[in-house]
Amino acid sequence: MKIRHGRPGDDATVLTMFDSAIQWLITQNRTGQWGTRPFTGDPKRTQQAADWLAGGGMRIAEIDDQPAGCIVVGDAMPYVTPATEPELYVQVLVIDQNHAGHAIGRRLLDWAVDEARTRDLGLVRVDCYAGDDGRLVNYYESCGFTRDQPFTVGEWPGMILHRRP
Repeated sequence: MKIRHGRPGDDATVLTMFDSAIQWLITQNRTGQWGTRPFTGDPKRTQQAADWLAGGGMRIAEIDDQPAGCIVVGDAMPYVTPATEPELYVQVLVIDQNHAGHAIGRRLLDWAVDEARTRDLGLVRVDCYAGDDGRLVNYYESCGFTRDQPFTVGEWPGMILHRRP
C-alpha cells in the first residue's frame, strides 16, 4: 500500500468510497452514522469532498494503484471543543469496502501520527460516530486512540478521541 497526496478527481473517488462504506453499514444495520443515501450526487457532500481536496490535507491510500482509502487532516471541526495545544486533526477517514481487510484505516491513522510528529505536533485528534453498537469508537481505541469526551451534533452522538505521537 502507498499513500499519496490528493489530486484532481480524487474528490469524486472519495464520494465513491463513502458510497461503498454506506452500503456496507446498511448490511450491518448500522445506518446512524451516515444514513442510507449515497454521497455521490448529493450537492452538499460533493462540495465537502471538493473542499477536502482543496484544503491540501487529503491523502489517498492505494493498493496496486487503485484508491482504497482516504484520510483528510487539518484543523479541528467547528463542532468539537478546541484543543488546548497545537494538534493535527483527522477530519475524514473512509475506506473503500472493496479493499476491506487490509488494515487501510489503521495505516492511514498511523500516517497521521507520523505526520504530526514531522510537524512537531504532540497531539492527533479525531471524532467519530458514537451511536449504534459503539464499534467505531472501539475501532479507534484499537488503533491507539483514547476517549476524550462525548458530544452531540443535533441528535447525532459523537466521541472525540486523541493519540500522542
